[in-house]
Amino acid sequence: MKAPGQLLNARLPRWLLGEHWPRRDGQPEPAALTLAGGRVTGVAPMATLAPTGACADAGAWDLRGAPVLPGLVDAHTHLDKTFTLPRMRDVQPGLLGAIDAMMADRLGWTPGDVRERASRALDWAHAAGCVHLRSHVDWWEPEGTPVAWQVLGELAQQWQGRLRLEQVSLVKLTLFQDLAQARRIAGRVASTGGHAVLGAFVHSVNWDEQALRHVFIAAEEAGLDVDLHIDEELNPAARGLAATARLLHDTGFSGRVVCGHACSLAAQPEAEALATLDAVARAPITLVSLPITNLLLQDAATGRSPRLRGLTLLKEARARGIPLLIASDNVQDPFCRVGSYDPVEALAAGVLAAQLDEPFDTWSESLCRADWLLRTPRAAPSLVGAPADLVIFTGTDAWGWPSRSMPRAVLRNGVRLHSPPERALA
Repeated sequence: MKAPGQLLNARLPRWLLGEHWPRRDGQPEPAALTLAGGRVTGVAPMATLAPTGACADAGAWDLRGAPVLPGLVDAHTHLDKTFTLPRMRDVQPGLLGAIDAMMADRLGWTPGDVRERASRALDWAHAAGCVHLRSHVDWWEPEGTPVAWQVLGELAQQWQGRLRLEQVSLVKLTLFQDLAQARRIAGRVASTGGHAVLGAFVHSVNWDEQALRHVFIAAEEAGLDVDLHIDEELNPAARGLAATARLLHDTGFSGRVVCGHACSLAAQPEAEALATLDAVARAPITLVSLPITNLLLQDAATGRSPRLRGLTLLKEARARGIPLLIASDNVQDPFCRVGSYDPVEALAAGVLAAQLDEPFDTWSESLCRADWLLRTPRAAPSLVGAPADLVIFTGTDAWGWPSRSMPRAVLRNGVRLHSPPERALA
């Protein structure tokens, strides 16, 4: 399909517009986006165009106020586990029950099995408009590398130019108790390439502050960033996130740390939880919330309705300027029986569970800021000069979004994808 030269009457979110962007009836003035050479070369308010404008230009597409976002980021997924639920039975409720079910299933994993399931997931994510996806890979062995680690490395190469795939070693914290072993694991991760990140599973059942310190020491020496599953529980005594903020200061770690889940903040006394967030705000930490999976796993028991929501403190984190992303997490495995590799679906769950105001103008930022995974995030996002990787929500408006968000047009380098998201289900 021929690339449009202009997108007219595009509704961009406030976080992507400068504070001086004009408003119409209290809302941001619709925008005109100029595209050339696969990039966005200009963004201007529609009111600044000449009366005849470019509407008569055959190369222009009038979006009639449709919401438009940059390419989406799914910052926390599990491609190694995905789509395994149909072959499992009698999964016990809760996080630890899901872990037991997965440990049994992974004994039968082969490169072909992992590649087929992960490839299907990447097709779904690409069709939904994702340009950046980060996947954790279970890593339970002190020596060697998991079968899925090599497969995802190969897929990262195959998907170059269409989607950036990063892989995180999800290592149980106890494997970092010995510093020499921690260094060996970090070395194997670093040898994978620049798309690899050192990770760990930090929970009250395996809590060891010295082992966590070794994670940051080994990562610093190997030149790696860190991504942690942290405090994925409603135990008010969980201290992983608070210790992370303190250890980053103590060790002088120079990289970026991404902390996923942090559910225990919601169970702690208010003053204590907010003090932890104050410390996080002073550290190079990005938080990732996983609404769908955490709503399903936290406070889960057979035959009993949950009383607690299991989400981290999204509003309080954002109020402190902490970079905050919302992601899919598990999809159709024992940890989460639903999901679609569409991060908009995850945000929709978060909007309801966390009572988030202005989803499009404010919280859509949590789906688009790939730079929040990097060592030096940008001070302010801008479309100008960026690849014309855009998601146009043709079935809704900014008031109703993310409802009716599935009808969408996905542009890559300014060219619309031929296959709509629903065809990727085949």
